[in-house]
Amino acid sequence: MSSAGPRQRTVPQRTCVACRAEQGKRTLIRIVRTPEGRVMVDVSGKANGRGAYLHPLRPCWVKALKGATIKNALKISPALDDIEALRAFGMTLPAEESETV
Repeated sequence: MSSAGPRQRTVPQRTCVACRAEQGKRTLIRIVRTPEGRVMVDVSGKANGRGAYLHPLRPCWVKALKGATIKNALKISPALDDIEALRAFGMTLPAEESETV
C-alpha cells in the first residue's frame, strides 16, 4: 500500500557559526575554505572545501568576523584581504530579519 502523494524531501539543517541557531541549509550563506587556503563566500553552496554557514544578517557576520569564530570553524587563519572581503559582503546584508508574509 502506497501513500497518496509524493514523498516529502527533508531539508538539510545547518547551524550558523555566529548565533548557533539551526536553520535550513538553503536559507544560510556558506563560507568556504578552498583547497588553495583562501576563504570566500560560496554563493552556489557547492564549492570544494571546508564550509561554515552564517545567517544572511549583518549581526551574525559581525560576530563571526570579530573573534576566532571563522578561524575555528574553517580550521585556518584567513588572510587579512579575505577577512576584509567577507566583512564588505556582510555590510551589504540587512541589519535585521524582515518579516515577509
